[in-house]
Amino acid sequence: MSRALVGELSTDPHPLLRELREESPVARIDELDAWLVTGHALCTEVMRDPATYTVDDPRFSTQQVIGPSMLSLDGVEHRRHRDPFGPPFGAARIREIEDRAREEARRLVAGIVDGESADLRVAVAAPLALHMMSDLLDLDDVRPEDILGWYHDIVDAVHVVTLGGEVPEPGLRAFAALGDAVGSSAGGSQLLAPIAGDSGLSAEEIVSNVAVLLFGGIVTTESSIAIAFRYLLDHPGLRRRLETDQTLVPRFVEETLRLEPSAAVVDRYATRDVVIAGAAIRRGDLVRVSLSAANRDPDVFPGPDEIDLTRANLRQSLTFARGPHACLGIHLARLEARVAVEAFLGGLSGWEAERLDPIGGLVFRAPATVRVARA
Repeated sequence: MSRALVGELSTDPHPLLRELREESPVARIDELDAWLVTGHALCTEVMRDPATYTVDDPRFSTQQVIGPSMLSLDGVEHRRHRDPFGPPFGAARIREIEDRAREEARRLVAGIVDGESADLRVAVAAPLALHMMSDLLDLDDVRPEDILGWYHDIVDAVHVVTLGGEVPEPGLRAFAALGDAVGSSAGGSQLLAPIAGDSGLSAEEIVSNVAVLLFGGIVTTESSIAIAFRYLLDHPGLRRRLETDQTLVPRFVEETLRLEPSAAVVDRYATRDVVIAGAAIRRGDLVRVSLSAANRDPDVFPGPDEIDLTRANLRQSLTFARGPHACLGIHLARLEARVAVEAFLGGLSGWEAERLDPIGGLVFRAPATVRVARA
């Protein structure tokens, strides 16, 4: 497809994704040098077939910056890297920290109410995501500003490598600093000590996986919370309904996760020539799975562009992916979004939207700011 599409996919992608899903569900996007998969069933098929569509490719830019990790491996090696981190992020462990998450969300919202205005992304979403990941990974002794600095340097390095450059020096220093912090915390860490002692992962491999978990957990969860806040402020009738009945909050969270997944796409590389939905994909081709498109497939979600708190299949969305690379932090992400929304509803009833930036981004999507002011 030769039409210029990246701009549309980065701003309001949903009309274009609807068109592609109906007319060419596996479309060649020349600007991306990739195939874009848009149907729910096709996206699920690709993500569940790592033998044909793999992440284990030398072009995977994150691997060039932080080394091999659960994010960039498949098969036995993927399981070796991922499995040790499963129990600490399982449903039982996340239930144990629910009260801490709720307390932190309320504390952050309470910090706003003495002022006249605030950016909810900066004041609530980002610090909540950072605090909970630091807490879970036992990095509480590390200054938040240091973690954020490492995060930005590593993300910038990934962008440079994606464009064909070498890993820049700040990215290397940031990853080394993260390694030092993890190494000094591992001995007394409830999460890291057993992994360091029993998993068979090297110290370098543990750091690579912590980097994936820490920074992936911050950027996607921060964005998901900001998106949920934006929907609340943009739909006052829905907000009033949730204020009246907070038992609906989990359903609201699931719908916002479905409508605007903060990670809009996941990438795979074809390991062989394959034909899918009539598209002849060659070995080595980049296959980009659009979670945004799959989540608005009307064959799965009637009225896909609307918030519907009565959907029977709320958790059939692909926001957290499928297959071996399904999001390890799914329970934590849901918890953080839920307690953030509850804190908003309980603490900011007299506040209204001051500025709502549009949700944007090609790969990671979020509003730049979600500003509120006292009514």
